[in-house]
Amino acid sequence: MRDSQPNISRLASRRQMLRMLPALTVLAAVPPSALASNPTHRASRQLLGTRVDLIAHGRSAAMLQEAADSAFDEMARLSAMMSRYEPDSPISQLNQRAGTGTRVSMPPEALAVLQAGQSLHRATGGLFDMSIGSMKSWRFEPGAERRIPSFEQLLIEQRGVNGAALVVNAPQRWAELPHTGMALDLGGVAKLPILEAGMKRLQAWGIRDALINGGGDVLYLGSNQGAAWRVGLRDARRPDRLLGVLPLQGQGVLAASGDYERFFLASGQKQHHILDPRTGHPARAASGASFWARDVETLNGLGTAFMIAGREYARDWSGRHPDLQALLFESDGKLWATSSFRTAFQGLI
Repeated sequence: MRDSQPNISRLASRRQMLRMLPALTVLAAVPPSALASNPTHRASRQLLGTRVDLIAHGRSAAMLQEAADSAFDEMARLSAMMSRYEPDSPISQLNQRAGTGTRVSMPPEALAVLQAGQSLHRATGGLFDMSIGSMKSWRFEPGAERRIPSFEQLLIEQRGVNGAALVVNAPQRWAELPHTGMALDLGGVAKLPILEAGMKRLQAWGIRDALINGGGDVLYLGSNQGAAWRVGLRDARRPDRLLGVLPLQGQGVLAASGDYERFFLASGQKQHHILDPRTGHPARAASGASFWARDVETLNGLGTAFMIAGREYARDWSGRHPDLQALLFESDGKLWATSSFRTAFQGLI
């Protein structure tokens, strides 16, 4: 019998490598025909807990550099503002003062995200809930002790999941968490607006052809030196391969959620970071979801709701929102997609 133990570290390294691949991958960033075209600028930075890649075409290399720096600076500013890990951020201050009757001043950008989260909470019947931040016993960060929290601990923390209780006063620019134990996590609703702010900075510099990829969430503008931007979609069922490609031109956004991004294996299941606020446990109806729309507002935050509720919910929501195109990786391995997504997709659906 062959000893399988020597393969364990190699398999672990492979799993780690695959987890680092983005859900959406930009393919053939600059086609060969671009050699005589406008200058191209490429840059990457660590932001939002992931790598953010930027590609822009323009008339001047110097201008592109300045525009990219400006875009990254704006995204970094907003990321720090909305992080629950930055102790001095408005969101951290709000979490620290939960249940004390304290109103915390909020910058307009943070207020807009809080209001977007509230709207999504109402529209999804609570499937999306920013107050999932109270579920602190789950640890998915590299190096953390990864285990399923005890029933008793989850029960205590779930008492703080109450998104409807969040108070936001936009005219006076303050917010309040009225109950002890509440805590916000804006990860599901702030990332795309932050990337969008970076794209708007590029547009303010006069750039008309650009793409920003934030760890698998992609905003695109114009074309890739006259050709379509080609974005590869990772297969949530087999994360080591691409399912296919979407060719994109004009203006729009793609977003992807999956159980392969931050997870560990325990009790015979994949324990991942997309939690069901009703149970405090990972979503089980789907293993991944991808969305495509012209603007961020149409699809922001939907990954959580679709992965919790599954196919029929996705079908109903998409039917009521014709500007949204979606693809769902169901938990049984099947694929469901809207008709326009299937038509545009170059791949296996």
